[in-house]
Amino acid sequence: MIVVDASAIAAVLFNEHMGEEIERRLEGEVLVAPPLIHLEMANACLKRIIRHPEARDLWFEALMTLGDWQIALDDVDLRETVSLAALHGLTAYDASYLWLSRELGAELVTLDAKLARAYSAMTGA
Repeated sequence: MIVVDASAIAAVLFNEHMGEEIERRLEGEVLVAPPLIHLEMANACLKRIIRHPEARDLWFEALMTLGDWQIALDDVDLRETVSLAALHGLTAYDASYLWLSRELGAELVTLDAKLARAYSAMTGA
């Protein structure tokens, strides 16, 4: 089981740096994320549309492939998520992935450097 965040999924969906490597890492794994991943992915698509409006249809098409991914959605404990966010200097959004990883005893796959450092500090990995 792997907790996967929006930065990792965006790299795959939008064919970005590290996307192929992340895709290989996730292949065959049970993926879990907090429900906010859908909105984060929509926001990632929006950012790309703003930067490259000429590719709007391409970005939407990539976003729609999110439905092909089998990502189980799991709620988080808000109080503990906020506590983790404060402890590690993260947003509550990012801390939700960290909390879920800790709760499930699952690896966290992210391309977010700050979140990766918090995960390493929490797990000693």
